Amino acid sequence: MVSPRRAQTIAYPATGGRPRLRENEPLAPHVIVLFGATGDLAKRKLIPGMAYLERSSLAPDIRVVGTAMEDISTDEFRALARAAIESFGMHKLDDDGWSQFAERLTYVPQSAGPEGLSAEVERAQELLGPDCRRLHYLSVPPKAATAVISMLRDADLVIDSRVVMEKPFGSDLDSAIRLNDFVHEVFDESQVFRIDHFLGKEAAQNILAFRFANGLFEPIWNRNFIDHVQIDIPETLGLDLRANFYESTGAYKDMVVTHLMQVLAFVAMEPPTALEPRAISEEKNKVFRSLLPIHPSDVVRGQYSGYRAEEGVSRESDTETFIALKVGLDNWRWAGTPFYLRTGKKMAEGMRIISIAFKEAPRTMFPQGSGVGSQGPDHLTFDLAESGRVSLSFYGKRPGPGMRLEKLSLQFSTQDTEHGGDVLEAYERLILDAMRGDHTLFNTAEGIESLWERSAPLLEDPPPVKSYPPGTWGPNAIHQLIAPNAWRLPFERAWRE
Repeated sequence: MVSPRRAQTIAYPATGGRPRLRENEPLAPHVIVLFGATGDLAKRKLIPGMAYLERSSLAPDIRVVGTAMEDISTDEFRALARAAIESFGMHKLDDDGWSQFAERLTYVPQSAGPEGLSAEVERAQELLGPDCRRLHYLSVPPKAATAVISMLRDADLVIDSRVVMEKPFGSDLDSAIRLNDFVHEVFDESQVFRIDHFLGKEAAQNILAFRFANGLFEPIWNRNFIDHVQIDIPETLGLDLRANFYESTGAYKDMVVTHLMQVLAFVAMEPPTALEPRAISEEKNKVFRSLLPIHPSDVVRGQYSGYRAEEGVSRESDTETFIALKVGLDNWRWAGTPFYLRTGKKMAEGMRIISIAFKEAPRTMFPQGSGVGSQGPDHLTFDLAESGRVSLSFYGKRPGPGMRLEKLSLQFSTQDTEHGGDVLEAYERLILDAMRGDHTLFNTAEGIESLWERSAPLLEDPPPVKSYPPGTWGPNAIHQLIAPNAWRLPFERAWRE
């Protein structure tokens, strides 16, 4: 079990004995120090997201100090930022909007050392005033995290600062403990925000709304009514020039410990005492503590054909580009209910689906050939794409003579509402939450270490990878893993547009 010393508490403001969300409180101005500012994540998500937040009424006054290994000027960094916003931004900027945002961007190469970084941040702070706070975003490979934390310590940029750390956080239990211990030597746990962008999606948060705000669903959200749960996140992309990272990580460490397990916690958690950071973190951590050890016999590892020929990949690589697994929770609500997780590269479609399969009703009253039960159990399905769709499937009578049944569905999309235009991209939401000091959608040291501990049997003795052709749904062994059930993807019905 995780050592008691791991459960370092987060200091929240006292409000009647209960911490609270602070969405409506004005935020202090912030200097955002973006490490890895020339990297892929910064270009695709972080810089466009910061531009939108700065131009919106949501964020406080901000200035962005970019830093990376590249020895470029501030003007060159601004050119890179404009290209990133034009190529990847959900919200485009006109010339005037860009000019105002560009003035808030500066760059300092890491070769300038702690002194150079400290001086650039100090100049930005002087422009924002005495109440300024700092947010350090570590968009860097995991192996570089300790060097960045050391640089922040040496630059005296720890006080009045928060630090956002990207996944994966460690590669096993020992490395996660070492990294947490090192981080805690510099930053208090209340200053640390371990990010999982899946939890920043509106659709992921909608799980909490569906479960806990509706009397229709919560009474049946347990082993007595739910047969199994699928969390299925296939990707059509390949390595995308990330071979060095992926070879040392693989699908399990890259996606399952970080994204899929965090989504599982939202599906499986008990009702929190309040919709606030500490209560939600406590319930998520209870899920992780109740997770049964992950045994190799419940796992299918795959590798797409041609992976070993990719540049930067070993010709004898055993790294999995696909993984499917069955996990269980040893608690009262979910005992005996399997959770099936699947993700992989170069698969048939790119989807992000949570599918809740309900137990089937007795069929004795319906005549033979009526169709009841022929299309599987009823499902509640969440699509974690930006559209935030939800579908509830059920059997209904087909119009006409006789008793013929077929599957019907009720569907909803966030875009159907008058507030569809208010959806924040996941990183935008999480950057804003980190500036606010709201840990609700972030991972804790205890939670991360619990997951690595449960992963130990798989990491110590992983099953051999099975080859699968690109553009498919993975190795054939996935069907034996889930039998007698079946994977929901590919869907039997299309989403309605």
